[in-house]
Amino acid sequence: MLALLHTSPVHVPVFDALRDEAHPGLELRHLVAEDLLERARADGPAAVADDVRARVREAVGRGARAVLCTCSTIGGVAEAAAAGAGVPVLRVDRPMAAEAVAAGARVVVLAALESTLRPTVALIEEEARRVGRSAEVRTVLVQDAWECFEAGDSAGYVRRVARAADAVTGADVIVLAQASMAPAATLTTTPVPVLSSPRPGLAAAARLCRTGPGGAAPDREALRPRA
Repeated sequence: MLALLHTSPVHVPVFDALRDEAHPGLELRHLVAEDLLERARADGPAAVADDVRARVREAVGRGARAVLCTCSTIGGVAEAAAAGAGVPVLRVDRPMAAEAVAAGARVVVLAALESTLRPTVALIEEEARRVGRSAEVRTVLVQDAWECFEAGDSAGYVRRVARAADAVTGADVIVLAQASMAPAATLTTTPVPVLSSPRPGLAAAARLCRTGPGGAAPDREALRPRA
């Protein structure tokens, strides 16, 4: 069983649909903790580290063979929680970051939340160092997008993200930092590749789940996107 730690319930049907399409038979268990994002935005991701560890332990206690955190803001503290969990813990955006680094040195990160920008940039730079590549990372905060998301205006949210992506220049690849942004990739007209995290993140987590416990940290090579 793969446990997914979400900070919004909107991700539940998205990952269920991806599972049904690409990983039939994979059992998912969703843990939704909206307060984790609220507190991480206010006080920083480290402020919720203890609670994230508790959620990971809860998932393992219920039989999880791996845990996937779908929130980019707290993804780093989620992966750190693997040290005492006994199962792999993966942040959903790590495979996307590896794909971005492979696509080119000029990476533009789009986010609707400012709290997501720094963790995503740090992740891309980490992946670049891992493979010995350079990465010139720029960030764009999509104005007014999060207000649409919080108001339940999903269409308005993804339209704003898509427009922001289409306005990007001088990039080899565009990264949609939050899993909720993924539908915007289908609306863009830019010739620059636009990457989102749910599909490659779930695929990597499914591989970890099949491997099962046996190490706290996931094998980075195993998380590289498959063709």
